[in-house]
This record gives sequence, C-alpha cells and structure tokens, in this order.
Amino acid sequence: MSLFHLFLVAVIQGLTEFLPVSSSGHLILLPKLTGMADQGLMIDVAVHIGTLFAVVLYFWRDVAMGLAGIPRMVTGRIDTEGSKLAFLLMIATVPVIVVGLILKVTGLSDMMRSVAVIGWAMLIFGVVLYWADQRGAQTKQTADWSLADAIKMGLWQAVALIPGTSRSGITITGARQMGYGRESAAKLSMLMSIPTIMASGILLGLDVVKAGDWSAARDAGIAAAFAFVAALLALVLMMRLLRSVSFTPYVIYRVILGVILLGIAYS
Repeated sequence: MSLFHLFLVAVIQGLTEFLPVSSSGHLILLPKLTGMADQGLMIDVAVHIGTLFAVVLYFWRDVAMGLAGIPRMVTGRIDTEGSKLAFLLMIATVPVIVVGLILKVTGLSDMMRSVAVIGWAMLIFGVVLYWADQRGAQTKQTADWSLADAIKMGLWQAVALIPGTSRSGITITGARQMGYGRESAAKLSMLMSIPTIMASGILLGLDVVKAGDWSAARDAGIAAAFAFVAALLALVLMMRLLRSVSFTPYVIYRVILGVILLGIAYS
C-alpha cells in the first residue's frame, strides 16, 4: 500500500472511531466510492490497535482504576470503584460479542456492507441521536453508572454492528436517553470502546493468523501510528467541544452523508 493510502485509512479510522459518525461505515465506503483496493485484515487490526492505545492514554486514570479492580471483581467482590467499573464494562461488552459472533458465523455481517445500508443507518441513527440529545435530561454522571444502565448500553452497542450506525454514536444515544450529561455519556461510550475494540482486534487478529499474511507488517505499524494520533486528536477535540456544543453538528453531517449515499445507492 502507498503511504497516502495508509494515511487515509488510518486517519479515517482514527477520527471516526470516537466521533458519532461510524468508522466502519467510512472504511467500507472508502474502496466502494474511490476505487481504492481494500486495505485488508492486517491494516484493519493495526488501525484498531492505534485507536485502542489512544483511548487508553486519554482515560489512563480510569483504565488504571479498572485494571486494579479486576482481581477483586474476579473473586466476586464488587465493592470498590475499580472493581465496579471493570464489572460493568465486562457486562456491557457481552451483547456486542455475542451478536458479532452470530453475524460473523451466519455471514450476515458481509451482507450488510452496502452503500444503501450505510446510508439508511447514517440517516436513521443520526436522527435518533438528535432526538435523544435534545430530549434527554443531564442529571446522571459517570459515577451513577449502574448494572441496569450497563446492560442497556451494551444492547445499544450491539446495534452498532449495522454498518453506518456508529458504536460511539449509538452508545451516546443510549446514555443521553437515560439522562447522562453529554460529557458523561461520551466518557462512558469511550470506556466501553476499550474491551469492544480489544475483542474486535482479537477476532481480526485470528483471521490474520489463519491467512498467514505477515508481509504487510511494516505498513501495519505505520497505519497504527497514524490512527493513534488521529484518534487522540479526535478525542481531545470532542471532549472539549462537548462543554459548550451539543451533538447537533455530528447529526447534520450524518444526515447529509446519509442522503448522499442513498442517492448514490438508488440512482
């Protein structure tokens, strides 16, 4: 792959992984709309690792607290902030893993990789995000995250397996609908991304191992670095903007892109 192609794929993944505009949708669209070759599994794994490192670095205090709480959680003692966070993140990740495996085994995940599906998902879930953001209260904070809320957000997250939905967008939608403030909703969504990206990376990594294609290792390292920088910048920008701006700009982008894609799909 050329350096420009690697840069393009990595930046698209990095910027859109944490913004509520769907990274998978954009990556699927890249080869479909530009004629570029598909980046392949190795690069997919690399850019996922890059974005994972970015979110871990940005929320390192929460990550450290959750990791420290894992031993207590494993022994059934959910009595500290860290063990509670680790437990709730685990619970919230179960639905997307189960549904993801079902879609992969049945082949439905490949069937949904179309411009029409991405266009409808962009449009519909953009409107749903706007509705939840405008109507949702802002009474809950991250410390209020409960088992029931983790289960609900986990189910919302599973919906993001539809290309174009956006994992961050749909989990933020769920959190806002439950009354979490914008910053808290975004933070919970980002923390939920850590085990989800890890699970996705492991599945993709297994496919790479089966294929035995390690020739793109150098390209993968470059892509991971680009994705890390782009994702970190996107995180910093969004979290700062949420102090004064709603999710409406992202909704407008989703609706415009969704309409354009539907026009292309049905023309």
